[in-house]
Amino acid sequence: MATLLHIDSSVFPVEASSTRSVADAFRKAWEEQYPEGTVIYRDVAANPVPHITADAWFAGNAAPSEHTPEQSAAFAARVKLIEELEQADAVLIGAPMYNYSIPSTLKAWLDNVLLLGRTTGETRSAQGTPVIVVASRGGSCAPGTPREGYEFVQNYLEAVLKGTLGMDLDFIVPELTMAPRNPAMSELVPLYEASRKRAFEDATTKAKELAVRLAA
Repeated sequence: MATLLHIDSSVFPVEASSTRSVADAFRKAWEEQYPEGTVIYRDVAANPVPHITADAWFAGNAAPSEHTPEQSAAFAARVKLIEELEQADAVLIGAPMYNYSIPSTLKAWLDNVLLLGRTTGETRSAQGTPVIVVASRGGSCAPGTPREGYEFVQNYLEAVLKGTLGMDLDFIVPELTMAPRNPAMSELVPLYEASRKRAFEDATTKAKELAVRLAA
């Protein structure tokens, strides 16, 4: 029985968030294809995980017998998040672009699960785990666009999820999400609609393919 870890980080509700709505479509397709599967859900916008602290950091580099009470408590919170990642057969992450980067709440989650000697380093406990990232943005940072050089979401997450954690990374990118709301972007509405349609199609297709792959 496969387990999906689903992380949401958008500050907006599903009806106002491309990231949440596309990720929700992925999850529903996954559950329809794999009804006996398990979903671990974390909404780090609604219920933020602790930002990394000195206690949590130093505890990750010391033996448990050397931990102070504060370090033990902080490290226990990290371990819980790490164990959720390690239990997952697949991971789904909603990562909207805020000010050209990921939400700080998602960065906090990543800071907690990156632990040298366990999830990073020579042996990586989540290595090879498929991870689908829904990376929405209000404009476009696609190659050839004026904002190409401002793409810090996919580049960063590829370095962390694929390069550091060794996960099997794939992206779904709904873009131009501000076009229907911004009169200055009205000419881009057809491109937005095409991107949105493609994102939902990709979410459904990738979820079904992944569920079949894990069930094999």
